[in-house]
Amino acid sequence: MAEGEPLSAIDWLSRSVEPAIAQPEPPITTGALSPHVSVTPLEQPSKDPVGLLPTSVTGLPRSLWAASQEDTLVALLAAERIDGLPAIQDFLKVLILAEADAPLNASASGQMFLARVDKLLDMAAIEPAKALIEQAEPDTPALFRRWFDVALLTGTEDDACDVMRDKPSIAPTYPARVFCLARNGDWATAALTLNTHRVLGDISPAEETLLTRFLDPELFEGEPPLDPPERISPLMFRIHEAIGEGLVTDSLPLAFAHADLRPTVGWKPQLEAAERLARHGAVSENVLQGFYTAHTPAASGGIWDRATAVQRFDRAISNGDTSEIARVLPAAWQAMKQARTEIQFAKSYAPALLDLDLNGQAQLDAITIGLLSPNYESVALRAADSRYDPFLLALARGRPQEVAVNSPIALAIQSGFNGAPPPAVLRDLARDGKLGEALLRAIAIFNAGYAGDFGSLTDALAFMRSVGLEDVARRAALQVMILERTP
Repeated sequence: MAEGEPLSAIDWLSRSVEPAIAQPEPPITTGALSPHVSVTPLEQPSKDPVGLLPTSVTGLPRSLWAASQEDTLVALLAAERIDGLPAIQDFLKVLILAEADAPLNASASGQMFLARVDKLLDMAAIEPAKALIEQAEPDTPALFRRWFDVALLTGTEDDACDVMRDKPSIAPTYPARVFCLARNGDWATAALTLNTHRVLGDISPAEETLLTRFLDPELFEGEPPLDPPERISPLMFRIHEAIGEGLVTDSLPLAFAHADLRPTVGWKPQLEAAERLARHGAVSENVLQGFYTAHTPAASGGIWDRATAVQRFDRAISNGDTSEIARVLPAAWQAMKQARTEIQFAKSYAPALLDLDLNGQAQLDAITIGLLSPNYESVALRAADSRYDPFLLALARGRPQEVAVNSPIALAIQSGFNGAPPPAVLRDLARDGKLGEALLRAIAIFNAGYAGDFGSLTDALAFMRSVGLEDVARRAALQVMILERTP
């Protein structure tokens, strides 16, 4: 792995302990807050069909994966980038969350389902990942360890520890078992478990040192802090925090930034984490807006200036003061471009800007914001008589070929909307019932096009439109042209 490259979900997930197959036990108490967890037989139904979005919402058939090989789909999902344009990332999440039948040769262990969860974790979409796991029930060690890791990052580990207390065999690791015994107040058993599995070699020296400090911190008063571990899991992260040696999340996988959104964290790291997650579509516009407006900035520069700009604009919108909106909008929009949170800002404020009579730079900014919102076509129709870029207005209406352009990227987009045939390999996959596989490949082709292979950009847009994904194609193409990103 290259230096500085973030870990994948597979790398940072807690290593699973493979327990012996347990006999069925009575269900846990009905008063628990956590999902029902039970031990299931080996012939349990596949979890692959489980999803959060029905076909009536996605418009995708249940046969999305059914004709493709499981290992092919798993490899394609694992290879998808997590730093693409928002429209493409949003569509990838739709594919992952869709209700769909299991692929060919689906394994009993549900590798496709696990790959879907892991990609969500890679993308830091931990709330959808949590909901998907709970919909399927975290009743295997592989699923429980993912659910436990999400709980650790969101500060809800007590629920997972309650389940582990009632069903110890489902513990993802021995350190996790020690941690939860302590969280449940059974410090003596936690210490005994630590010593037993240290002797058995089930716990590494680094884990032993960290857990010993966690269980008996008074023994280490005055000792220097521990060195950060080379490999950090959510459990190690939380224990470092519990012993007063918290780790910064900037260099950790994106999902760890969710830990900085908790109310026990200061406003500045909350803001920084919210912006980082928003850049990847991992928090909603409401979450980001809530952090921007939570307090009054007590300093200036950087993130404080962005918060100030957003708050001034938000007050102007709330007051319905058009002249003040026109005055403060350019600064707020520049702040969002600097933070690369334009899409969340557009979702929050484009509707309020739609009917305002603005002029000059404020008008141009308002149109740009509108084109990045779900109402891009309505905005383009209203802006028809403005001095805004006619190519972008035509693109928003699905007719970019009607405007003369000369830049290579604009020409590539035009071709994708002007009858260019989709790639034969994608067309054949879709014809053979392998639509999901074709769409995963189309996403990778689009990302290659966005990175500079403009022929690939044409191919991806042409295929998306050929299978009815007009909205995805338009939003992605608009973002290519508007957002100032370096692929």
